[in-house]
Parts: sequence; C-alpha cells; structure tokens
Amino acid sequence: MSETTTQTRRVALASGALELSWAAATDVGRRREINQDAVLARYPLFVVADGMGGHIGGEIASASTVSRLETVVTGGAVTPRLIEKALAKAVKDIASHPETTDEGTGTTVTGVYLEAGGAEPHWVTLNIGDSRVYLLRDDALVQITTDHSVVQELVAAGRLSPEEAENHPYGNVITRAVGPSESVKPDYVRLDVVDGDRFVVCSDGLTKELTDYGLAHFLREHADPAEAVDAMLHAALENGGRDNVTVIVLNVSRIR
Repeated sequence: MSETTTQTRRVALASGALELSWAAATDVGRRREINQDAVLARYPLFVVADGMGGHIGGEIASASTVSRLETVVTGGAVTPRLIEKALAKAVKDIASHPETTDEGTGTTVTGVYLEAGGAEPHWVTLNIGDSRVYLLRDDALVQITTDHSVVQELVAAGRLSPEEAENHPYGNVITRAVGPSESVKPDYVRLDVVDGDRFVVCSDGLTKELTDYGLAHFLREHADPAEAVDAMLHAALENGGRDNVTVIVLNVSRIR
C-alpha cells in the first residue's frame, strides 16, 4: 500500500471560491490475490470502479472504465453525455479484450464530480452497481447513491430489512454493471455545494467491513482526507479485509 497524500485545488467561482482537498487509496485486502478495484481522483471527477469476472477480467474492466473516464477529465469538461460516451467505449474495450470472455465480466462505477460552469456550482453523483457515495453534512452521514443489487431491490420491496440485507447470501449480486450489456446509463443525483461537506466514495470492500456509523466516526476523528482514508482502510483490513478495498475522501470549503 503506497503512502496516502492529500491533494488540494482552489476553484474560482462567480462569487468567491471553493477549496477542495482529497485523498484516495486502494488495497487488495486480506483474501484476494488480485486487486480488481480502480480509482480516479482527479479534479473535477472522483470515481471508484469495482471489477468482477474470472481470472483478471474484473481488473481489466475496472481499469478500462477508469481510463476512459480519465480521458474525459483531460478534455476539460465532465457532463453526463461525455460520461456515457466514455462508458460505451469502455464496454467495447472490455468486450474486445481476450482476457474478458467471461459473461460475468464487468465493473461498477460510482463517484461524484463538480459542475462549476454555471452561476452556482453543483455536485453530481453517478452510480452503476453497488459501490457507494456518502455525504457527511451537518454532522449527519447519508448514503447518496442507491445500490443496483438484488438485495437492495428486496429491501425496496419491503421483503428484507436493512439488517437482514447485511448478511444476505445474494449480497454480491448486482443488477447493473459496465460491461455485460452494450448500453448502460448511470443514475445521477444533483447536490448543492455546501461549506464543510465531506464525501466518501468507496467500493463495497469498505462497506462490507465498516458500518455507516464507522465511516462517520473516522470522518469526525480525522479532518485531513489522507488520515481519514488511512484510518478507514486500516479498520477494513483489521475487520477481515474480505475484498479489495478502495476509498476516496473529499472535503469541501467555500471561500467568500
């Protein structure tokens, strides 16, 4: 595991500015041989991809998806249309690779980006699969994204309680991913920019080992993103590290 560092960026706005600080880390965990997670933390886009598939197929799927999204960032503008075009290219990359012949090969992709072009900036979350975006605002932690999973559908239908869902045998079965189908569109949620907001973007390797209470605890204990990331990652590994673990912590400060 490489050293985690906090990066910062000041963003000029029509009125005042934003100061963003963030850190990201990924770890293979305690039980897996290959890390099939991939991460992109480059202003204005912060995403996690959790690959699935036999041998190294999942690793290729997540890396291809992150690579295509990084090209969007390099181009300078991040929009739903450009994200979806990048994901369509990633699907073709995955399908054309000789190591991804398994029908189950694919990847989640979840994250948040800053839409700063208008009079007022906004955050936009995107989600395909069961990686997650959380927001700590006014000292309350809320899961912003909704899992695309069999278990979440059962919870939504009232057939399963959230407590029962935590250890359900179908807990790893997702209903939407980048790779298995030609067309895939993320869910988007638009959020106001609020001073003091803190985002967590993570793969399910983190949320399998830490409760929402645990995530909030480490955010409250560590103001610095790198310290919060390292604390969460260490706790996830200590609690079993049953899967690859990837986490981004992003802090938001408004400067008037």
